[in-house]
Amino acid sequence: MPTGRGTGSGWLLGYSKDASGPRHNADVEIKWGVHPQGDERAQWARGEERTALLVLISGRFRVELPGRSVLLAEQGDYVVWGPGVDHSWFAEEESAVLTVRWPSVPGYE
Repeated sequence: MPTGRGTGSGWLLGYSKDASGPRHNADVEIKWGVHPQGDERAQWARGEERTALLVLISGRFRVELPGRSVLLAEQGDYVVWGPGVDHSWFAEEESAVLTVRWPSVPGYE
């Protein structure tokens, strides 16, 4: 039974995990992300094929979507976007976030 602290890429479950283990999953991906203040995705993610849910655990985190900026400032704040929606993000404070994406698509990390 795998256990851990979310080390490495941060992806806890998904298609990219060892196919012989229980963390491999083609239906869903789950990531624990810790981002220092000022960390950002400078290039927008484009051509997304999945639906995504991002939940703020701690800190202050901004998600940029086309024509909309979403500030996650309180623990439990979240944003959901669907396939075809480009996005970027910026950690306004040191932040911990949980990301869930579905389905899990080969070739993405």
